[in-house]
Amino acid sequence: MATTNKQWLLASRPAGEATAANFRLVETALPALQDGQVLVRHHFLSLDPYMRGRMSDAKSYAQPQPLDAVMGGGTAGEVVESRHPKYAAGDKVVGMGGWQQYSVVDGNQMGMMRKVDTTHVPLSAYLGAVGMPGVTAWYGLVKLCMPKAGETIVVSAASGAVGSAVGQLAKLRGCRVVGIAGGADKCRYVVDELGFDACVDYKAHRDAKSLDAALAEAAPKGIDGNFENVGGVILDAILRRMNPFGRIALCGMISGYDGAPIPLSDPSLILKMRLRVEGFIVSEHMEVWPEALTELGTLVATGKLKYRESIAPRIEDAPEAFIGLLKGKNFGKQLVKLN
Repeated sequence: MATTNKQWLLASRPAGEATAANFRLVETALPALQDGQVLVRHHFLSLDPYMRGRMSDAKSYAQPQPLDAVMGGGTAGEVVESRHPKYAAGDKVVGMGGWQQYSVVDGNQMGMMRKVDTTHVPLSAYLGAVGMPGVTAWYGLVKLCMPKAGETIVVSAASGAVGSAVGQLAKLRGCRVVGIAGGADKCRYVVDELGFDACVDYKAHRDAKSLDAALAEAAPKGIDGNFENVGGVILDAILRRMNPFGRIALCGMISGYDGAPIPLSDPSLILKMRLRVEGFIVSEHMEVWPEALTELGTLVATGKLKYRESIAPRIEDAPEAFIGLLKGKNFGKQLVKLN
């Protein structure tokens, strides 16, 4: 069994865009287990946009990532040694192990780790479609967008881990689904493989007039619900197409993750259209996770919820993969293979 552990630490806070220089790779010795502890070997690390916000020390919904500490993040792996009766070597588990190959977990601490069944759902999917991104999609759509059959739902960052699940869940509920994604390949994937009704390539519509026209063609009856991951000019265009009493679930504002302000061009539309706009953090709604995971797991196991993964092959690749994620270079869920 391994005796050392490679870890990525946050070395400095970004000024503008995150760079590889903000991270530092170290190698540490694995400690001996104490009673009640479990040693987990991580196979996959989840990279997610929220991590960029935590790298800064600005006020937010979560505490900033501490400097010179292991970067936080979701992991999926297996127990290799246990001194806790609930866990045994070979158990497949997911948790918040961070950017490292191994973690020592207190088995008595609630919510730190859970066992998963990989018989019908691949281990990596528990970090995507049947994990936090999937539950994020489910909550924002079902509880905030409140879709009804025949309505039009628009999803930005539609080919990503969250957006792709939102669109498929909305289609299963009888909605017309329009995606917004960057590039012809992503738009083809969203329509041809995921079953969206239309997709707007924002890279092909750089000015507001062109984007408005493309969105009007894709959503001729207006927009009833918007699951928003991007903000900025994308949200501006969506607001101009919203129907009265439309609902917007604000999940992310990736256009502003580098610290640039992202003002709305016409916030009065929220009042004029009597819109309901709500931001949310899925970890604050743990009461829905069992219901959401049951539906998501069943859909993935039966092939009714499709997903795609981009997997960086080594722990050494994590910073560049993360920076690429923020620039939209990933296709689907961004993971790093750690072991």
